[in-house]
Amino acid sequence: MAIKVLHHGLSTTVQDLGRPGYFHLGIPVGGAMDRYAMRAANLLVGNDEGAAGLEAVFMGPKFEFLDDALIAVTGAEMPVRIDGELQPGWTALKVRAGQTVSFDFLKSGARIYIAVSGGIDVPEALGSRSTYVIGALGGYQGRAIAAGDELPVGKSSMASEGRSVAEELRRKPGMPAELRVLPGLYWDRLTEEAKRNFFADQWKVALEADRMGYRFRGGRKLEFVERKQPFGAGSDPSNIVDSCYPYGSIQVPGGTEPIILHRDAVSGGGYFMVGTVISADMDLIAQLQPHTPTQFVEVTMDQALSARADRQALLERLRAALS
Repeated sequence: MAIKVLHHGLSTTVQDLGRPGYFHLGIPVGGAMDRYAMRAANLLVGNDEGAAGLEAVFMGPKFEFLDDALIAVTGAEMPVRIDGELQPGWTALKVRAGQTVSFDFLKSGARIYIAVSGGIDVPEALGSRSTYVIGALGGYQGRAIAAGDELPVGKSSMASEGRSVAEELRRKPGMPAELRVLPGLYWDRLTEEAKRNFFADQWKVALEADRMGYRFRGGRKLEFVERKQPFGAGSDPSNIVDSCYPYGSIQVPGGTEPIILHRDAVSGGGYFMVGTVISADMDLIAQLQPHTPTQFVEVTMDQALSARADRQALLERLRAALS
């Protein structure tokens, strides 16, 4: 089975749930930026949750299906069409050999996830089919897909078409978006006023927002507690002696523009970290468009763990609904 790419969209890559275990070697976990949406799409078409699908950002691709298949499109609101006929999102859809799948303009969110029964069957690299474009690793020839590519699809026993994810099980960011943050190891580097301002100010997603990280603008510049810079750190007070970067950590170069490190981010460097976005909210970042108003919300470790439990409970409800 195969899918022929007629148009690649803006940036469409093969992704699964990533390749954990290599971050200490500088290879990021990668995988779908919105893992919940990727899992939902796979469950709808009868795949394992970790099967490889496609992630498209801002603009959808166009395909011709060379064989019958079941597909599902989740994540952002980007209306899908089969042979030009509008179809519902978050729903298992039957596509017959020779039919084309295309997408209308983006209405909300940023990234869609396209699952195909059987999964995109590219070779694994370090245990994952996810594309790490910067490292030319995984996916389809280590790159985003292009017109003329034929994507191999694995064998499957197709699930029933027409199944859908209920609206209350579709997780989306609010307006303004709220991202919960656990203050980090270098929190004491900020003045008390700067700490208050970071959470009081409203920020906006900058144009520099991709799989490596999301930059934010609009809040007040952070002020640092005076100190003599240690040997090995740069002269700017936001510089530190090189340290590991946790996934989801927020660095603020020069104290001006927070950057949240996402799926394809580097594993270490010399900027201080104000804190870390909790794991339960990392999927939401994937659906933020440039200029989206965003509020950082301070939480405790107990609140972060509670949020993670809530997110797991939502996933269990999704699994039960589509079992």
